Amino acid sequence: MAAYLGLVALGGTTSHLRHIGAVADLLVGREKLSSAGSGGRPATAAMLKFCAQHDVTADIELLPSARVSEALDRLVERSDVRYRFMLDMPDLPQNG
Repeated sequence: MAAYLGLVALGGTTSHLRHIGAVADLLVGREKLSSAGSGGRPATAAMLKFCAQHDVTADIELLPSARVSEALDRLVERSDVRYRFMLDMPDLPQNG
């Protein structure tokens, strides 16, 4: 599989017309395999450190957790989300 995936552009798609080894289980259910490519915890920690050192931030839209249904509606139905949604959750019950 690695040889085939190495030929796919970043964000690209690979399609197989026959069963190829380990992907057979995915093909039977017409399922998809994807990855965020985060590199795990060490790579994520290094990326966050770099962002902090270079003042790299993200634009977000902050909503109270009570508006989660609205957020999902906007994500799925209307597709009008400009930034990442962040839910502010201090109103949720605390465990322990």
